[in-house]
Amino acid sequence: MSDELLQQGQGIRRSVLGDEYVDKTSAIAPGEFGADFQKLVGEYCWGACWGRDGLERKTRSLVVISILGTLGRMEEFALHFRSAFVNNDCTLAELEDTLFHIGVYAGIPAGVEAHRVARRVIAEEQAKQAGGGAS
Repeated sequence: MSDELLQQGQGIRRSVLGDEYVDKTSAIAPGEFGADFQKLVGEYCWGACWGRDGLERKTRSLVVISILGTLGRMEEFALHFRSAFVNNDCTLAELEDTLFHIGVYAGIPAGVEAHRVARRVIAEEQAKQAGGGAS
């Protein structure tokens, strides 16, 4: 694996998903089961794909939530929806329009589930902000 792509990928991954999430999911010792897969994710997904110059991160986030919503990968969808909303400056209007596309092109059930998960994520983030502002 390319150390340069891995390092670039880890930086992008932290920027998009946040340190807490990355620390939790990559806390695997070298040689431990899953360690090589985490390196692959860092290099391939985050370095080689997210590290390209053709799309802005905001656009990448919208593309990724479209794909994950279409595939019904709702745990990853929630993670990337939250990241799009919190870290990649996607507006609620942009996110909602993206979910419309999921409903139209992947089917209404996929759109319904995407909206259900998105509403939960938005409510969680708004509760965090409300709680953070009160202290």
